[in-house]
Amino acid sequence: MPPKNQEKEISDTKAQYEAQLRAMYRKTFGREPESFEPLREDGSARRLYRMRDGDRTAIGAYGPDKLENRAFLQFSRHFRAAKLPVPEIYAEDQAQGFYLEEDLGSTTLFELLSAERKGAEIPATVEDAYKKVLGWLPRFQEQVKQGLDLKYCYPRAAFDRQSIMWDLNYFKYYFLKLAKIPFNEAKLEDDFGRFADFLLEAPAECFLYRDFQSRNIMLRGGEPWFIDYQGGRRGAPHYDVASLLYDAKADLSPEFRTNLRKAYVEAAGLKEKEFMRHYHAFVYIRIMQAMGAYGLRGFYERKSHFLASVPYAVRNLEWLLRQAEPEVSVPELTACFKRIAASTALRQFGKTRLGLTVRVMSFSYKNGVPQDDSGHGGGFVFDCRALPNPGRHAEYSQLTGRDKPVIDFLQKEPEVAKFLENVFAMTDMSVENYQSRNFSSLSAAFGCTGGRHRSVYCAEALAARLKKKYGVRVELAHREIGTAK
Repeated sequence: MPPKNQEKEISDTKAQYEAQLRAMYRKTFGREPESFEPLREDGSARRLYRMRDGDRTAIGAYGPDKLENRAFLQFSRHFRAAKLPVPEIYAEDQAQGFYLEEDLGSTTLFELLSAERKGAEIPATVEDAYKKVLGWLPRFQEQVKQGLDLKYCYPRAAFDRQSIMWDLNYFKYYFLKLAKIPFNEAKLEDDFGRFADFLLEAPAECFLYRDFQSRNIMLRGGEPWFIDYQGGRRGAPHYDVASLLYDAKADLSPEFRTNLRKAYVEAAGLKEKEFMRHYHAFVYIRIMQAMGAYGLRGFYERKSHFLASVPYAVRNLEWLLRQAEPEVSVPELTACFKRIAASTALRQFGKTRLGLTVRVMSFSYKNGVPQDDSGHGGGFVFDCRALPNPGRHAEYSQLTGRDKPVIDFLQKEPEVAKFLENVFAMTDMSVENYQSRNFSSLSAAFGCTGGRHRSVYCAEALAARLKKKYGVRVELAHREIGTAK
């Protein structure tokens, strides 16, 4: 609890804000506001209040950073003139740091997602809202070519090398160091330089909104409205897509992200192959920037609710390491990502339950054992070559372990039943342990000679059991027969 003199100072400051904003409201609308309600504070130093008289409402704002205020006010005017859905500015006193803006209500895209989602499924209403949001994004991005005055950008006019290095060092000092992730600083700095070079290769003639995430998008009458673009600057289109789709606590599924990304690329008139060359690198830097913010607010400032997002960010990194390691050689940075993904401690913040994904695969030993690059290295490789082989029989040779004749053949063999009984016992133990530790990824691979019969059958059997017994997410792939689900 703060000392009494500090409490009085805080109280006096709030009273001053209220007096200034009430006077501005009265001057603008000719009436005294009947209510004055503080709104929940975010990570910034701004203070927001909802003022109301009768049916009219407005948001009163105080921002101590005058250059940041100027960016917001100037961008708002430009965007309104371009008929983009942003709040109207009713009044301002830039010298004192106060302004009045349109009240867009209280429902954010994140709140809609949280209220409507049941389990892992994203309802059509939420998907439609996300598509509308991404449909507007190219309109914002094109404003650089529509006369947006970049001299008002703050703190930088572009997402240039300086901006990139700020974000990378933010991640290093506020997350890696405070989370006690070991690294070689000289090697990491070299990686930062190469990573920045790669990001700067991407075309960067767009307005980069900077904080394009679900809490900064309001929904009114089912339509999106946009706020908090004061950190915008010239940059590449990839960054804002990554911000929205890898928004940690939104916890969007990989399939949902892919569908939305493709919808954006089409809406923006971009070429998928060219866009994807740099896309995942921008996903990585956005996640690093967010983790730096979690570290600053959570580890350093002791605001524990910011740490509740850390487990989601860890899982996002883990997924990226499996699907898309950085396109440029950054070995020390990649090693840091793997150490983060391997950390049990970082998964324990808040009450976050990530849910386990089990990746089940069949393969042929002739083509090598699949590698697990997720970071924690957890999982199994089961050798099915000691089991009876239906591939030796002509009637089964062109079939696979998913076909009924092969299934019937293997189900009649007692060795197969005993083998699977042991597999189930071992995997059950790991699934339960991983769930208790909030780990989000486990792998199980089944190999045989050709990768078509025994391994496929066993992989299918384990996948079905895990879904039924534990309700976990299962990613099933058959490497040699080219099917996955």
